[in-house]
Amino acid sequence: MNLQYISDNKGKKTGVFIPIDDWKILQKHLSGLVELDYQEPTKAEILEGLKNAFNEVKLHREGKIKLKPARQLLHEL
Repeated sequence: MNLQYISDNKGKKTGVFIPIDDWKILQKHLSGLVELDYQEPTKAEILEGLKNAFNEVKLHREGKIKLKPARQLLHEL
């Protein structure tokens, strides 16, 4: 693998350039281990998820829906 290091103006290594063919090989090897395209959720997405969760709890308390047991939720992860 022919890596090229990227350095700042002080000579400190700040990154690595990987040739595309090597990158494709690494992606194949890592695809089962790491979510390479993972993106942190936005604040709006987090708030929407919390809003939905509170709404589900409210509906459950009103007897309108049945929630999954915690064990089942953990198993789905």
